[in-house]
Amino acid sequence: MAQRVQSVQEFLQDSFVPLVAALCSEEAERVTRKNNLGFCELIKPFCRLTSEVHMRDPNNQLHIIKNLKIAVNNIITQPPQQGAIRKLLHDVVTVSQPAEGLVANVITAGDYDLNISDRSVKASVPWYSSWKDTLMGLNTSTFYSATTPWFEAYRESFLQCMPASDHEFLNHYVACMLVVSSSEPEPVEQFLKLSQEQHQIQHSNEYSYPKWFIPNTLKYYVLLHDVSVGEEHRADSIYEEMKQRYGTQGCYLLKINSRGSNRGADEQIPDPWSQYLQKNSIQTQEPYEDGPYTIISNKNSDHFIPLDGLGNDSKVDGLSNNYKSHPLQLDHTSDSSCFDGTDYVKANASLHESKKSNTWTPHGTCLTLTDHDRIRQFIQEFTFRGLLPHIEKTIRQLNDQLISRKGLSRSLFSATKKWFSGSKIPEKSVNELKSTSGLLYPPEAPELQIRKMADLCFLVQHYELAYSCYHTAKKDFLNDQAMLYAAGALEMAAVSAFLQPGAPRPYPAHYMDTAIQTYRDICKNMMLAERCVLLSAEILKSQSKYSEAAALLIRLTSEDSDLRSALLLEQAAHCFINMKSPMVRKFAFHMILAGHRYSKAGQKKHALRCYCQAMQVYKGKGWSLAEDHINFTIGRQSFTLRQLDNAVSAFRHILINESKQTAAQQGAFLREYLYVYKNVSQLSPDGPSPQLPLPYINSSATRVFFGHDRRPAEGEKQAATHISLDQEYDSEFSHQWKELEEQVVATVNKCTALSNFQPTQYCLNRYSDNSRFPLGVVEEPITVEVAFRNPLKVPLLLTDLSLLWKFQPKDYNSKNNGETKEVETCGKDMIGAEAISEFLMNSEETKMARLKLFPHQTGELHILGVVYNLGTIQSTSVLDGVDSSVGLQTGKYITNGMSVRGQQDLEIQGPRLNNTKEEKTSIKYGPDRRLDPIITEEMPLLEVFFINFPTGLLCGEIRKTYVEFMNVSKCPLTGVKVVSKRPEFFTFGGSSAILTPLSPSASEHCSAYKTIVTHSTSVCSLTSSADSSDFGVGTGSQPEVIDVPLPDSVLLPGASVQLPMWLRGPDEEGVHEINFLFYYESIRKHSKMCHRILRHTAVICTSRSLAIRATVYRSNALDEKGDGDNMLVFVDVENVNTSEAGVKEFHIVQVSSNSKNWKLQESINLSEDKDIKLANREKGKLCLKAVKCKHLVENYTFADIVFGSEQIISSTSPCADFFFRSLYSDLKRTHSQQSVHTSQGALDSAVRLIQKCGEVDLNIIVLWKAYVVEDNKQLILEGQHHVVLHAVGKEAVSFPQKQGFKKILGNSDWEDLEQESPEIGLFNFFRPESTSVPARPPLDQFSNLIKASLRYPEIFSHSFHQKSLCIVPVTLLLSNCSQADVDVIIDLRHKATSPETLEIHGSFTWLGQTQYKLQLKSQEVSSLQLKACFVHTGVYNLGTPRVFAKLSDQVTLFETSQQNSMPALIIINNI
Repeated sequence: MAQRVQSVQEFLQDSFVPLVAALCSEEAERVTRKNNLGFCELIKPFCRLTSEVHMRDPNNQLHIIKNLKIAVNNIITQPPQQGAIRKLLHDVVTVSQPAEGLVANVITAGDYDLNISDRSVKASVPWYSSWKDTLMGLNTSTFYSATTPWFEAYRESFLQCMPASDHEFLNHYVACMLVVSSSEPEPVEQFLKLSQEQHQIQHSNEYSYPKWFIPNTLKYYVLLHDVSVGEEHRADSIYEEMKQRYGTQGCYLLKINSRGSNRGADEQIPDPWSQYLQKNSIQTQEPYEDGPYTIISNKNSDHFIPLDGLGNDSKVDGLSNNYKSHPLQLDHTSDSSCFDGTDYVKANASLHESKKSNTWTPHGTCLTLTDHDRIRQFIQEFTFRGLLPHIEKTIRQLNDQLISRKGLSRSLFSATKKWFSGSKIPEKSVNELKSTSGLLYPPEAPELQIRKMADLCFLVQHYELAYSCYHTAKKDFLNDQAMLYAAGALEMAAVSAFLQPGAPRPYPAHYMDTAIQTYRDICKNMMLAERCVLLSAEILKSQSKYSEAAALLIRLTSEDSDLRSALLLEQAAHCFINMKSPMVRKFAFHMILAGHRYSKAGQKKHALRCYCQAMQVYKGKGWSLAEDHINFTIGRQSFTLRQLDNAVSAFRHILINESKQTAAQQGAFLREYLYVYKNVSQLSPDGPSPQLPLPYINSSATRVFFGHDRRPAEGEKQAATHISLDQEYDSEFSHQWKELEEQVVATVNKCTALSNFQPTQYCLNRYSDNSRFPLGVVEEPITVEVAFRNPLKVPLLLTDLSLLWKFQPKDYNSKNNGETKEVETCGKDMIGAEAISEFLMNSEETKMARLKLFPHQTGELHILGVVYNLGTIQSTSVLDGVDSSVGLQTGKYITNGMSVRGQQDLEIQGPRLNNTKEEKTSIKYGPDRRLDPIITEEMPLLEVFFINFPTGLLCGEIRKTYVEFMNVSKCPLTGVKVVSKRPEFFTFGGSSAILTPLSPSASEHCSAYKTIVTHSTSVCSLTSSADSSDFGVGTGSQPEVIDVPLPDSVLLPGASVQLPMWLRGPDEEGVHEINFLFYYESIRKHSKMCHRILRHTAVICTSRSLAIRATVYRSNALDEKGDGDNMLVFVDVENVNTSEAGVKEFHIVQVSSNSKNWKLQESINLSEDKDIKLANREKGKLCLKAVKCKHLVENYTFADIVFGSEQIISSTSPCADFFFRSLYSDLKRTHSQQSVHTSQGALDSAVRLIQKCGEVDLNIIVLWKAYVVEDNKQLILEGQHHVVLHAVGKEAVSFPQKQGFKKILGNSDWEDLEQESPEIGLFNFFRPESTSVPARPPLDQFSNLIKASLRYPEIFSHSFHQKSLCIVPVTLLLSNCSQADVDVIIDLRHKATSPETLEIHGSFTWLGQTQYKLQLKSQEVSSLQLKACFVHTGVYNLGTPRVFAKLSDQVTLFETSQQNSMPALIIINNI
């Protein structure tokens, strides 16, 4: 907003001052030119009077004139041209730019920070009080100046350039100075000559310009004397002659040039002329021509304008500025960012050269301070003795003429009250008056005399009389419908009313409104209308009527003058934020309008400034389209002004925000940005690559992969899946891999847990632990996946895309361990980089780019960012100044020929720390070092290939495949191990693996097992033994970790070896993911990397095959030798396979047992058909006899019962391998289940002894073949199932999980399987686990303590006719199955429980003792001879003896009845 050090009253007074013409002789001009000044320029700084002046009005009242200023101008006989005026005003605005060093003062108004540096602000403003001190300090600051000096300069020049007109006299000359030098030969004659010249100019018809106030113009004769060269006595004598001719009040002797130009050069004389000479006046009559506007760009005015909002702090001459910048005040940084300062617009260069020469030319070099005082005294004498008396006399004459012509008896001044207090004639509106602007009054017309008197009174500050005259003239003009004259009277009447001392009446703003409307609409004179607006706006602003002032300023904007519209719109915008409630958005909107008009007027710097000020209001408020428009305009204007950094920054803002523009508009923005950016890069081609805004990079999504890409499958070869960037991150899987690696490392280091274990990380992402420096290997690629996102709706083409990095070589094998060999470098011999030639991103696409580096030396690598060429695909639109038809064919995309090279940094923020209290209470982030790998020395690299690896198996199916291990590095590797959570799935075989067929194929003649030809037999044909340690299941080792049996345990560089591997389908149907982790080491020990790993995930789909249930019972067959340790094993085999698998039938080819104590002896098969075939949904039942091993050994005993023609040696690989692995998995599973329920404490020894009697620990292996039809070809599949029998009478299944088994069995079978004792169920339900009860084994376990068997003839014949009683001897065999002494009680008394039993039992009785007591030692067998007595024939059950037993050292707590498993029936026949 326009701010002035002077008040509004002073501004209005200085806008209309008495004009004095100056006519100088050539000699006089030569004298003044010694100071590089004309006469008018010489006296211009001294034209304001420093003392009060007194004059009398027509009523002879004393009138005081304060601070009077006069204007002395050369006589110009040609009126100024409109083009010249426009040119002058344009240049004035151009050279006036925002002053540097202003202290910005910021307050908060609503959501905005506003700078209030307006002196017109009143303390009544609500938000003013808290900033009062700041404002007072600002007003007294030496740095305070106008906020819009260009507007003040424009306004001052505009008022000075107003051409004189006939309807008003304010711009008419009142007097004329005639200046002659004393050095002339005849000065008096020269005065006469000049006087005649002035008279001719004023009164001759040849000259219509300039205008003169009255015909009798005051002539003032000035004799100019050059003290340095002239004779003073001659000057005095001439002056005396002048006083006699013209009077003492009509002439003056002015002595100047007291100092010679060759002396006193070191004396510092003030230069008061420079501030005036910088403002060109139209009266100088320099030869302007209408032409293109000139834009000046120099180092004094071309400043860097910050575009990033309100965040800049400035410091001016040691004064700190703690406030933020507001659109009203722009910060200026150093000139280093400016253009080179030369004029890049060359038009009218001569004008600027002359201005520059004036700027640097010293003025007043021959003048002393005494000469300054003389000039000042001269102006005072001229005003006091010449000008004011002349004006006073003229006012009296005009007053007398008006009184006489009007026929009034009193003076006009005394009659004012009467004229205004009488009846008023209603004023017609402007619209009601006809257009009579062409009406001209003669010079002697009384209406013009009133106006002339009014103007004279106004010029000498007699505003009350001036108002009266203006008001009278206004009425006369309106009556005559002379609208131009009426508008002028209304305008000056309003100003006079405002300037009257004491403000007797309010400011008549409606006068000004009528005058403006008349000038603009009727008279079509925009200059006069503009003057009205400028005056009225200042008056309204002084009265804090900012809204009315803004409306007035906006009303005069039009299409005829862009410069005027721009200035007025800018002032209106400033009015909006000076209101009581600041209207910030209106301010910003009108600043945009002003910037647009500035741009049209060629004022690029002012346009840029307006847009920048408005931007700080719109920024961050969500008005994206407005922000885009402003930034686009700022970019273009900055580029035009060669402020290329600003232009790049502005276009960058457009591109990086989430734009809502159309695709075509975004494409235009992008092409503009590329064009500007290209110009910037051409200025400094060797400088660092600047940052590009597109495309977006999601730094946190950056992934880094160490190693080669995965090889594709080659025929039957399938490479290990390992890790690749194509795999999605899964935290659960990642944790499983970590556990596997930790397990194998712990096994290798022979410890159970590692305190500082860190897993090997091949792929780093946002979820991985990136706090450590990752390890890369020399000659192995490092792949960085960068996530790009194109936010625009137009495609982007990135070319020559590569990584930006920094490398510091280090030797990790040296004694200093990491000694730096040389400084940081970017040489290609150390790091090789792979570039992507073309990378196309479609509209709004997110796309990953994978870039590779190839390290060739050890050291520290730092990946800094990406560097690329940014361009677009060719389109039909044409950029300003760039022909888009110049296309460049690169690859498969056609660019529009415009691309720029730059970079983007990859800066990844680490995870937020939240461990300590300090970290929780503050915001701290840990490091993320995924882009800072350490390159270590060469390591071996293993690749694993799986040959003929199946994707589908039957449950329990055995399949032989081959695994190829290949060393693709230059280092030998050793110590290859594989670890898996499912060790029962695969095996590499034991020591006998080489005996198996080496090249199996899917035919019926080859088997994965070791077999020998035999005849089908039900009797065990082979018994062998094996140690579990042979198959990796020793007591101290972990079966999950398996050594790979490499030849010589070393794999040389480039070597490969194929090893057989057997697979067994998991027992549960479905899809299984089985993880293999291969571990290997280098022969040489490395300081950074101890081992390497390779991952593989196998996916196997299993389908149902067989469901096997087995139960073992003790046999009742005992003999006197005590050889009664045999059992019966019942095996139920059901074909639960579905027809989808294509299995025709299953053949049970062999059943083998495995135990340390038991072995299968024979098969008890009632069927004659030895071949056991099971079709779909068929079930078979096997009964096998098991006997106890005679010699207790630590090894497991294998016994095979063969049903086919070939015997499978079950104690060798792979049968034993899978058995032991599944046995271990079963033990591990049951152990984890038991560990949950052992909180009650261990059972005591007695219970344990009883429980041990029922334990069997017999394992059954069922081996089968399946016949499958596939592609019209019959295949034979092999497999095996395992059943672990733990206790007598307890059913076991091949797959223990009920959920999986329930799918296999039918509902009825499942209900049978799930039947439990109701007492046990209730006990488990109601009894809490924490309750302590006496440990008592269940009843079925006591039946295993003593084994009883009756020996008797099955058929006994007796002649009851001969003897009525039949006595049969019966032997009762008792066997102690426990390891302790047992007390046994045999009770022969019948226990009648039902009438049926009475009927049966009542027919025979036992003879002899009814009760026997005996003690059985451990494993002792005892016989007891009994006698049964029968009275008639029949079938009898002898199994009535009740056997009670208890441990010898226990009380009767465990005494219970022993029940026989089967009835003992005897047939009594009569002979």
